[in-house]
Amino acid sequence: MRPSVGRPGGVSPKRLLPEPPLVGWSLREASEGPGALPGPPTEGARGSQASPARPQLSLSRRPRRRLGTLRWCGRRRLRRRLLQAQAAGADWRKGGCPVPRAAVARGPKTAAPSPASSPTPSPAPAADADPSYLATLPIPPVRPAGPGRALVLLPLEQGFTFSGICRVTCLYGQVQVFGFTISQGQPAQDVFSTYTHSRLTISAVHYSMPEKSKKEMKREARTLLRSHLNRDDRCWLMKNFSPLCSIVMLEHLKTSTVNFIISHPGLSYVFVQESPTFQINSEYLALRSVAIKKERKKNGLRLTESALSALEELVNVSCEEVDGCPIILVCGSQDVGKSTFNRFLINQLLNSISCVDYLECDLGQTEFTPPGCISLLNITEPVLGPPFTHQRTPQKMVYYGKTSCKNNCENYIEIIKYVFSSYKRESPLIVNTMGWVSDQGLLLLIDLIRLLSPSHVVQFSSGRCKYMPNLTPDYVDDMDGLYTKSKSKIRNRGFHLAEFAENFDFADEEKESPVVFTGHKLMCVQSDFTFRKTPRNRDSHNKVLRDLAVLGYLGQLQPPVPKPLSPLHGLTPYQVPFNAVALRIIHADVAPTHILYAVNASWVGLCKILDDVRGYANGPILLAQTPICDCMGFGICRGIDMEKRLYHILTPVPPEELRNVNCLLVGAISVPQCVFKSQRGLEGTIPYVTTDYNFKLPGASEKIGARETEKTDEEKLYPKPRRYRKTN
Repeated sequence: MRPSVGRPGGVSPKRLLPEPPLVGWSLREASEGPGALPGPPTEGARGSQASPARPQLSLSRRPRRRLGTLRWCGRRRLRRRLLQAQAAGADWRKGGCPVPRAAVARGPKTAAPSPASSPTPSPAPAADADPSYLATLPIPPVRPAGPGRALVLLPLEQGFTFSGICRVTCLYGQVQVFGFTISQGQPAQDVFSTYTHSRLTISAVHYSMPEKSKKEMKREARTLLRSHLNRDDRCWLMKNFSPLCSIVMLEHLKTSTVNFIISHPGLSYVFVQESPTFQINSEYLALRSVAIKKERKKNGLRLTESALSALEELVNVSCEEVDGCPIILVCGSQDVGKSTFNRFLINQLLNSISCVDYLECDLGQTEFTPPGCISLLNITEPVLGPPFTHQRTPQKMVYYGKTSCKNNCENYIEIIKYVFSSYKRESPLIVNTMGWVSDQGLLLLIDLIRLLSPSHVVQFSSGRCKYMPNLTPDYVDDMDGLYTKSKSKIRNRGFHLAEFAENFDFADEEKESPVVFTGHKLMCVQSDFTFRKTPRNRDSHNKVLRDLAVLGYLGQLQPPVPKPLSPLHGLTPYQVPFNAVALRIIHADVAPTHILYAVNASWVGLCKILDDVRGYANGPILLAQTPICDCMGFGICRGIDMEKRLYHILTPVPPEELRNVNCLLVGAISVPQCVFKSQRGLEGTIPYVTTDYNFKLPGASEKIGARETEKTDEEKLYPKPRRYRKTN
């Protein structure tokens, strides 16, 4: 036998190889820290025939390897050893007590020893203990819990980022999704993490915990889980249980709205995107049964420090109720994260108060209604998804009919006055504004601040956007708006309510009260919001989001799950006589002889005007001006029966509200093309789809209100050459 060189006793080098390394730990931190575990016994201590004793958590001098280079079984073994070390009371970062050798001696492969079996059991960490070492633990693998169900065990301050839709139930502990806190015992929440927006993350948060031993905590958790899980799942959770952790149940979710959206070709990618995977394990299969996919942390939603600071201050102000209910106006240029901030703020406020009011002033990217509306809503449920997943009925809504107000800003201001008059000042109000903040848009924003008199103005700025001046109270006072003039204010910069009583319909007791609007507080938020929009594809991207909002509204026509979907041409429409409603085209001038062509197969607003339209024998009844009136909802004019003089309207508005509808408004918001082209059961010629279309008719052009001009003689003789794209 060849003797070993440089090793006393002739021991083979293979016997002294160190244990597999710990991923993510440096040698100096692990070996020199006060809480390092004792190493394996020497060769002389264990003898030549005895089997070597190995601790549950061993350190080595082998160079570190990345987690991605380990196999699945190696990562699983590493997670188990880390959790066992934690359960044994070892704090290898903060100087916890070392594990005795009796506790780490080799024995049968069972679960981690309980603290009672240790000679000196370590108490469970208190609720106010520093949990930073828990944040370094890797997330345990997801465990399947039956068809369409999965369990996730989240250590404190760790998150699970995913894409797809699912129903989230917190079985033990407390988690937070998009700013909304879900605790054990609360109802399940439907979460929508789509590819059109940043991915959502389920994060375990710190919760109050009485002074209990770990054994008592595990007994309490096992009792809570008995009604939800079987014995094997409970044993798996208790084996990996750690103090201050949270247990989450993810369930497969199906809604009629989502099923209606994904039934159209090309739109299923919004919720689920298939990607090649090279690692198929139990975690992958469990998430696939729920119809979600685990995402990288960098794809999740991340807020800047200034945004988090503004959120904390606004929540504190709204919960104090000392100076009344605050009015929070959020402004900034396009694509800086205003809507995301509003959703997060709503969810944060709903953690402490029962409801939040929301005033929508953005015509293009509305939050709770189809586009082209100005609305006031009372929000009582969390907002855990993009706008097309939570279409709701407002308290008051006016259909403006266009996605921009550049051509008629005065009517835009008048509609906001009309809608804002319904605000009762019983809960905080969040005001969402447009991203048009240059030139006249900035002056219009100044008018809006003066009219609404917000207590807080949250101004977003970004390095990608153009410069926008800080809207301080001094700047707003000294600048002339688009329709208002600057005024010299008193020293405390107060606005007496009597000055604005003529503009708003306040109650009599509010007019007589000495309420004073003080100058707002400006909160500047620097946005580092990453988005895929560019100046080239912004219009097309926004159009896709508007179409999804319309589809989300039309999804309310579908029967509830599990009933199958019904194509829109298979649903029964309402019959409305010509002389029961008045007509008005908002966005263009249309000749009376062509008005029914414009209404047919169009998106119509179902409104209520004060005028009495009854008494006309025939019809249609045409309005000369666009009224400012309440909008009850929307629908599609499926057809017009000229013989019986009836409109066929398809709408999800309930019949008791349709009795008050006496006006149909048609604007620039159109029905998505996929509704006409992709309905199931269509054979032969598709209705309303044709290639014989005359763009010379007024209102028929793609541009709002555009008319085709006559070509000059030079253009007729020398037309512009066509460009052809080279193809392979």
